[in-house]
Amino acid sequence: MASTSRRQGLFFGFLSLLFAFVGAQVAEIEKASNDSLLWGPYRPNLYFGVRPRIPKSFMGGLMWTRVEDYASVQNNFRHTCEQHELDGYGWDEYDVRSGGRQTIHDPGNRIDITTEFIKFPGGQHGGSWGARIKGTPRADASPDLRSTVVWYNTLQGLGSLEVVNEEEGSTGAEGDVLFKGQTVELGDFDVRITEGKGDHPKTGHPSYDAKPLDRTFVHSVSLSDEALWQTKAVLFAHLKSEIDELIPKYPEDNPPPPAQVYTIAHKPGRGNLHIVQKVFEGAFEFDILFSSASAPKPVTSEDLTLQIKSVTGGFSSRFADIFKPQAPFLKERYEEFSKSLFSNLIGGIGYFYGDARVDRSYDPAYEEDNEGFWEDAAEARAKNLAAFEGPSELFTSIPSRPFFPRGFLWDEGFHLLPVIDWDVDLTLDIIKSWFKLMDEDGWIGREQILGAEARSKVPAEFQVQYPHYANPPTLFMVITSFLDKLDAQKSDSSNQKVLSERSYSMQLHSREAALEYLRTLYPLLKRQYFWFRKTQAGDIKSYDREAFSSKEGYRWRGRTPQHILTSGLDDYPRAQPPHPGELHLDLISWMGLMTRSIKRIAIYLGEEDDAAEFARYEEAIIRNMDDLHWSEKSGMYCDATIDAYEENSHVCHKGYISLFPFLVGLIPADSPHLGNILHTLSDPDELWSDHGLRSLSKSDEFYHTGEDYWRGPIWVNMNYLAVSQLLVSILPIP
Repeated sequence: MASTSRRQGLFFGFLSLLFAFVGAQVAEIEKASNDSLLWGPYRPNLYFGVRPRIPKSFMGGLMWTRVEDYASVQNNFRHTCEQHELDGYGWDEYDVRSGGRQTIHDPGNRIDITTEFIKFPGGQHGGSWGARIKGTPRADASPDLRSTVVWYNTLQGLGSLEVVNEEEGSTGAEGDVLFKGQTVELGDFDVRITEGKGDHPKTGHPSYDAKPLDRTFVHSVSLSDEALWQTKAVLFAHLKSEIDELIPKYPEDNPPPPAQVYTIAHKPGRGNLHIVQKVFEGAFEFDILFSSASAPKPVTSEDLTLQIKSVTGGFSSRFADIFKPQAPFLKERYEEFSKSLFSNLIGGIGYFYGDARVDRSYDPAYEEDNEGFWEDAAEARAKNLAAFEGPSELFTSIPSRPFFPRGFLWDEGFHLLPVIDWDVDLTLDIIKSWFKLMDEDGWIGREQILGAEARSKVPAEFQVQYPHYANPPTLFMVITSFLDKLDAQKSDSSNQKVLSERSYSMQLHSREAALEYLRTLYPLLKRQYFWFRKTQAGDIKSYDREAFSSKEGYRWRGRTPQHILTSGLDDYPRAQPPHPGELHLDLISWMGLMTRSIKRIAIYLGEEDDAAEFARYEEAIIRNMDDLHWSEKSGMYCDATIDAYEENSHVCHKGYISLFPFLVGLIPADSPHLGNILHTLSDPDELWSDHGLRSLSKSDEFYHTGEDYWRGPIWVNMNYLAVSQLLVSILPIP
């Protein structure tokens, strides 16, 4: 007995050591990934803004304008990304772990701005970074174009930040400006704004003596944390006070020139907002160098120059290796376009933190189970019972820097499908960030408007989120892609090798880390899955519909006569008028994809009972898809509603909705309906065009009518799904 007990003790001791080793290895992998992702241009609503993935911390941002006349300065002062303001802007090359280059074409200010952002790994606090700002006058600008450029640093929360090599009372800084700061999360750090290169205006006006424009001006103030995101407004208010004081000093026939007028007071010191201003004539260049005290050495401009070359060359090589461009897209113009397209996708990744407006009144009208339910729901929303929740944080890419600079749930799944080929760990981190937003019921708000800065870009009527509103579960597609990569991964990958080199896929190469990630995420995936089944259920029993299952029918909530915004396909034609007995084809298709994905994860994790349960749901969904949604008369899948005789009726509009079971991979190659689907897809009089599949058939009465958002325009995400299914399911590649 003693011998048996001893062997058992040794066995359990070995298991404890093994689990401890695996846990330490997983923690090391996670830390390495987090450190390389800490810093970035994670303020994508700005033309260039830098912050860490820390809720309240250091941030920086860029502003600029032309100062050649008095009238245009305010209108041309660039800061936040705006529609139709520039001739184009975006990342030419960008890697979220190393950095890249952005070009901004600004005809109003007659200048092109280049921002280069580079990371320097090392140390205990996420490493250091550098940014290089360049300005090049455009062809229509005068050689002595006068520009003012502002870089600002802010610090939210606990910590300190101050200018250490300048004192109040001087006429401006000669040479570099040096800040020293400290926070709990970042430790001690320096920020150096270099003197840079470029000429400066010599105005010859008497006001020049008080503010020589060959100096750098620094203005330090302390504001509430809530005001720090409004730096441009703070700057304008300060400039106005300076102008009001300056103008009366000089006669009307000899006012100070614009370059002199629009300057800040040089008052460096302590504070949580530090505005740094430079005034240039012609081309210019300067650096912002952030050096962590825990890094091996401070970053210099020479280091930045070398690393820019390295990062640029590395990006191009890696892009070609991963995406492997094929003929006829091998010409340089295609390469530059595709690199820019992808760089802007990951260059739009941002970190957001703040509270959100949520209506948890659970008004009975939100059940949407009465005829005319949309009118009752509108009255309930008008009561304005939303409250602030949070704060929460989110790490995500965004659909649009000027128009939608925030997270959208169903967009994110499509964003991440190409990103996972480039950086698996980044993708998994973003997915985890989204699922951390889930409430106890399993709901994730479809639009994440976190904090006052985010709300400033959204009309009040669209700010509130509702816990009965869903959005297509596209993140499950990305998790499926991760499982595909795991299946293809060779089992002989050396974990030591993974840890010894900078990698984008440590959680892919370490099976222990991959399984730990899935184990952590799985309960959240289940919670959301069953939230969908409960809150978006459709009514089969009440209308005596004949179907394999009385439960597998689904209906989007948030319906109005004109839209189903929650479906993502906002104005796609649906039943008129809306009816509580509707069943939506796209939603049951998403539920099929979701079920198949979570079943696969359950199998991976050895959750056999769960896998069997999901398999039963999957079969019922696929059977009901045919029983409830296939129209023999129309030869396609359709939405269903209840007609005036209280009977089931199909609502058929050829387009993306009718293709949905195929698009999400629920139509096998031997399906009797596949021929109809492929015929519709390939018919130029229906959906086919030289530029991709139309969202709605040319033959449909609603083609190119109304808002015309999903009524004909070609959407690349849906075309991607179609191509994927054609390649994988219908035309398998040997």
